[in-house]
Amino acid sequence: MFELIPYASRRNSIFSPFEDFYRDFWSTPTGEIKTDITDTGDAYKLEADLPGFKKEDIKIDINDKRLIIKAERSSESEENKQGYVRKERSYGSFTRSFDVSGIETGEITATYTDGVLTMTLPKRPELRPESRQVLID
Repeated sequence: MFELIPYASRRNSIFSPFEDFYRDFWSTPTGEIKTDITDTGDAYKLEADLPGFKKEDIKIDINDKRLIIKAERSSESEENKQGYVRKERSYGSFTRSFDVSGIETGEITATYTDGVLTMTLPKRPELRPESRQVLID
């Protein structure tokens, strides 16, 4: 019996595990901030991993209905040992945006501790139609 996999995607090679590793390793997008978002009832809690960044390197903007988190860093190091000089530079820019159309953007709070940006995003109260009874004259 044939598997339910299209013929073109079948691979029966001893190299398949290596090909999968190579594809998975390089398919991870660079410059993306990994986040966890939990619903706390009246708000959302957003935790973004930003290890190695200083608080000053992180910018949070709200444009229209988008929350944009940007983190950028650059560092240089130099080592001199017995005539050997080594310089290393590290630069990185990370960006992530979220739809905040259902959020009270004026009440968003943020803290940054131990490489984790934690934000509280209060939910906007639902607009409910006013209900009333109309009396007949």
